[in-house]
Amino acid sequence: MKKILTIKRTIRAFDKKLNVEGDKSLSIRWVLISSLSKKKSTSYNLLKSEDVLSAISCIKKLGSKVKIKKNKCEVIGTGLNNKVNKNLTLNAGNSGTLGRLILGLLINFNKELKLKGDKSLSIRDFSRVTTPLKKFGATFKLKKNGLPIIMKGIPKPKAINYIEQKGSAQCKTSVMFAALKSEGITKIKAKKSRNHTELLFKYLKIPITIKKNKNYDFITVKGVKNINSLNYKIPGDISSCAFFIVLTILSKNSKILIKDINVNPSRIGIVNILKKMGGLVKITNKRKYKGEIIGDIFAKSTKNLRAINCPTNLNSSAIDEFLIIFLVAAKSKGISFFKDISELNQKESPRLIWGSKILNLIGIKNILTKDSIKIYGNPDLKVKKSIEIKNFLKDHRVFMMSVIAALTFGGQWKISDLDSIKTSFPTFLKTLKFIEQKSIQN
Repeated sequence: MKKILTIKRTIRAFDKKLNVEGDKSLSIRWVLISSLSKKKSTSYNLLKSEDVLSAISCIKKLGSKVKIKKNKCEVIGTGLNNKVNKNLTLNAGNSGTLGRLILGLLINFNKELKLKGDKSLSIRDFSRVTTPLKKFGATFKLKKNGLPIIMKGIPKPKAINYIEQKGSAQCKTSVMFAALKSEGITKIKAKKSRNHTELLFKYLKIPITIKKNKNYDFITVKGVKNINSLNYKIPGDISSCAFFIVLTILSKNSKILIKDINVNPSRIGIVNILKKMGGLVKITNKRKYKGEIIGDIFAKSTKNLRAINCPTNLNSSAIDEFLIIFLVAAKSKGISFFKDISELNQKESPRLIWGSKILNLIGIKNILTKDSIKIYGNPDLKVKKSIEIKNFLKDHRVFMMSVIAALTFGGQWKISDLDSIKTSFPTFLKTLKFIEQKSIQN
């Protein structure tokens, strides 16, 4: 039976300080990179979501030793050469990041590998990574460009030249992982996207060069024989705290301070967009940590929000936050326009379509195309009807968007698939209850 969350009224005013769980992108990367070192790697504040636990399960099948103790995780990996000498089946669960990255990681796996995932992941496009990985010498059998995939790697991959046009950090990183195990220097021309992998490679002293222009990064990665261990305290996830930032901005007489967040410039699109819309939000206490930038995020209630014609150069740095940004546009004065965001429909569900559906349900006019949405804001928006959200492929961000809409706009909501949050933010509801008790029931 599907678990349903019921919300019957808006949230009370609050003034809170809190932390959120570790960054999912960095958690998965830490797990995978640690599996490539023969030395012990240790992390603290590793996100223990289903996506990260799937990554841990995969590296254990590949021979890594893993110990988890409360807020600490230790990995002793197998090195760059795979020790497992048999055919394998790996399950990526719901994680596109894990599924796409691990294919690059296993470029030299010279046995038959089957990669599978859940219903949502199985219909997502994997040809975007198998196409460049074929250039290294791997072979693939795909089901309609999705999962399951049968892969066979090559013992000595050759370096390649690769142009990444989608602004996908997953595609870029998959190729970078394959480059680690290749002979020669792989050259990548990549549309701007998250740069966590580049920063980790630099910190580990992996031979990498990066040159930039306005639209692209030009990256070279040289193959290596071994890599160092990676000891890392995972900072908080801005994609998780984004829900509480918007909750605060759209609520009355409220303030919030969220501490120790990864505010890498490739991830703070939501902060830049909200500022352009008049949102009262700022980043304080910035400091560097192993290549990344950590900071605290402060937000408070904002009355006079304004529409935005969102600059496309902010798209990649806000790709996981657009659903929640749409709620701010719904409450803003004027017509907001977001374009070139078809990548949203390549996520756990067709998120651009779902964003439009939820806006329609709360009474906000919008015009949807295959790669854009125009939102007609209403600063006086109040929902006074019953709304039910279901059949969204258990997409955690659709679930959380719906919760924030219910708590800020009103109405009586029934939101299905409560367990969907386990993929990325298991303590989401617990954190909401900390912010303001007795507003939600399940």
